[in-house]
Amino acid sequence: MARRRPIAHDDLLAIKMVSAPKVSPDGTRVAYTVTRLDRDDDTEYAQIRLFDLKTGTDRAITSGRERDSLPEWSPDGGWLAFTSKRSGENQLWAVRVDGGEPVKLTELSGGVETPCWAPDGGSIAFVSRVGPPAPDENEPRRITSIRYRFDGIGYLNDQYQQLFVINFDPETGDAGEPRQLTDGPYDHRQPTWSPTGREIAFTAARFENWELGILSDIWSIRADGTGPREITQAASAWGNAQWSADGSELFLLGPSDISRAGYANAEIWRVPAAGGVPTSLTSHFDRSIGDQIIGDVPRMQAERVVPDPETGAIDFLASDLGNSHVFRREPDGQIHPVITEDRRIGSFNRLPDGGYVFSASTPTMPGELFRCDQDGSNEQQLTSVNAEWEALVELAEPEELWTTSSDGTRIQGWLLRPPGGARDALLPMTVQLHGGPLTQYGNGFMHEFQLLAAQGYAVLYGNPRGSTGYGEQFAGDLIGRWGEADQPDVEALIDAAIDRGGVDTDRIGVLGGSYGGILTNWLLGHSGRFKAAVTMRSCSNFVSMYGTDDISFNTNVHSFGVDLFDDPDLYWRLSPLMYVGRFNAPLLIIHSEQDYRCPIEQAEQLFTALKRLGQTVEFVRFPNESHGLSRNGSPKHRLERLQKITDWFGRWL
Repeated sequence: MARRRPIAHDDLLAIKMVSAPKVSPDGTRVAYTVTRLDRDDDTEYAQIRLFDLKTGTDRAITSGRERDSLPEWSPDGGWLAFTSKRSGENQLWAVRVDGGEPVKLTELSGGVETPCWAPDGGSIAFVSRVGPPAPDENEPRRITSIRYRFDGIGYLNDQYQQLFVINFDPETGDAGEPRQLTDGPYDHRQPTWSPTGREIAFTAARFENWELGILSDIWSIRADGTGPREITQAASAWGNAQWSADGSELFLLGPSDISRAGYANAEIWRVPAAGGVPTSLTSHFDRSIGDQIIGDVPRMQAERVVPDPETGAIDFLASDLGNSHVFRREPDGQIHPVITEDRRIGSFNRLPDGGYVFSASTPTMPGELFRCDQDGSNEQQLTSVNAEWEALVELAEPEELWTTSSDGTRIQGWLLRPPGGARDALLPMTVQLHGGPLTQYGNGFMHEFQLLAAQGYAVLYGNPRGSTGYGEQFAGDLIGRWGEADQPDVEALIDAAIDRGGVDTDRIGVLGGSYGGILTNWLLGHSGRFKAAVTMRSCSNFVSMYGTDDISFNTNVHSFGVDLFDDPDLYWRLSPLMYVGRFNAPLLIIHSEQDYRCPIEQAEQLFTALKRLGQTVEFVRFPNESHGLSRNGSPKHRLERLQKITDWFGRWL
């Protein structure tokens, strides 16, 4: 057998990303999506495939030379609806499962999102943006809404998400003209049909000045356009509604307490379909619903909550101690894990026999599809889309470590050493800090971590205060204490890694993006142990940032516990720029020109200040990229970003 080679930058292009498994109505087949990055076209392609659970055969439904995603089965199992960027904006398409060319169903300037079939298969609901056309780029823009642009989208141009329905003939594949059901200056999202097919529930904030806050409600509108009517009769950030099998109630997600929105667990709630005050079903489960693990490869979007119409149980995803697992809430309220192990389960669907199909990744497996029985037993791997690539490369296995922070809090982390290296060799170490901060690192695949390990670094990553997966209070300890509360946790992780042996304490680097970049900046101003650093899509001055990004006008109060105008001293005290005179490590700043989440002026301030102080600093600006460069950027820019990181640490560590 040929010796496996170290992982390289270009391997990012070789990895295939599995996502969105959807089980057919009869339970015999699974539609799923495989995404890949293309170097020559400098774009991302996504192919819809079909796995037959009876025969084990796996075949393509779409060509793989387009960006096809979000497959949804028709109720009779004869068609798959999906969205595709074959002609610019995402449009709605459908394809016969048993053969034939895809049929284009819409041509809407606002594109199409989140299609879902009516129970009789004769209609499809979806969301599209509606409003005046975008002005010419050389013309002035008239701005009237505080939400006038959004990261990854750009300028919103007074366009709002509206709910549409289109008639569809399953016999011929013909579709009618889309009918707009909702209107007004509100965003309407996440449509879901009632079991009778007479109503569509959706998420919206249909009240004056909704843009200034984070509240939203669950509404319902009749398929003929009558309504809408409000279902949730309590103020909170409600979303992701699903009807019960008999249509008498809806299940939805919402924070444990809207007053703790900055760190509250997302819980599963129940509300009568006729309307009422929702009741929490998971308040006794101190974890947030959903997969919160960060990865630069897996694309695992799918349902987070799946009610069981036969038993009344509810299955859901939740991240816990560095893993994402499937849990089950029994009708009596008991909650227990169903699909476990050290891995990231990113999406799942239930089979008619009670079993599951799910997608999962590990630190040494980018992601595949699996199936198992109802109790999680008899697990089988269904796909092997990355098997050939995995046979070529040598990957590193992480060492889990736990340590105790200065106040006695237990902190979890992992240490990734170069594969095949001698345990007693002294290695430079890079400390990775995650974004969010309400996310977590864990047992999912990260190409960037494996790349740095292959370059000869020990890679330390973990979950300091503010991370999810350790309970609501652990996440809440960071509110109003960014940098101050979590620096001791990071320091404790570094000390624990050093205690394991093999780390050169004179060659420790630090890097992070988004909140991880903010924490990188903070550490450079409060610790002298780092010899080099890379900060990406970060913030440095929370005072000047106010009003320049797309969300902080209504999230700052939840992150800092108070608004800027009520305590500007707190905002400046927590701003890394205040401590820039203490920076003494060579710093590489990476930022995107179209980053509206952490605007590039934040990087400009930091760069200018460090240059004025005579510090070693470089600034790399990526054009035509948003905040999600490392996950959603063009293949060319994603590779260039990785090369800049390894070049910088190769130079200074």
